[in-house]
Amino acid sequence: MSPSLPLTRRQRDILEFLRGYVDRQGISPTLEEIAAHFGVNKVTVFGHVAEMERKGILKRRAKGVSRGLEIVDDESQESSLPSLQILGKIAAGSPIETIEEPERLDFADLVPEGRDVYALQVTGTSMIEDSIADGDIVLVERRETARNGEIVVAVLPDGEATLKRFYREDGRIRLQPANATMQPIYVDDVEIRGVVTGVVRRY
Repeated sequence: MSPSLPLTRRQRDILEFLRGYVDRQGISPTLEEIAAHFGVNKVTVFGHVAEMERKGILKRRAKGVSRGLEIVDDESQESSLPSLQILGKIAAGSPIETIEEPERLDFADLVPEGRDVYALQVTGTSMIEDSIADGDIVLVERRETARNGEIVVAVLPDGEATLKRFYREDGRIRLQPANATMQPIYVDDVEIRGVVTGVVRRY
């Protein structure tokens, strides 16, 4: 399966049900049986199955065969996990220039469906008191505005990017680190590239 075509949560559930059914019965379930298991109508299941065929996860032996579903990619559960691209590194100390160094990071359930989310790897310790450490991966919802107190990916007037808490006050913007040893950054304006929604730590 292409990493750019992740399965939805419902599609992952259908895949697991299909795999278990085939293991127990030796044949694939009908669309009616899948629909009954999940308490939905056949049309809904048909749509999910058609999308999973498009993504290369399922195929049909022949048209019109009621038990003709086959799993194409029957590797580990990891193969159906959502996949994000790590676009580069983001400063959590002094601002640094962002560099696009694509890498893949796969995980489930941390990214709500329908939201535009990307990942950045943190460098520096300016957000350590918010439990964001050097080397962590932050999940960022792509947005151009932020509310006071939100942790944002901010691009400064000189083009450098940094990770800080956002505050609009007294006609200027304060980008506040979460480290008592560091001073805030004050700017008249800033470009918001997104708001942090989660943190992933790899040990």
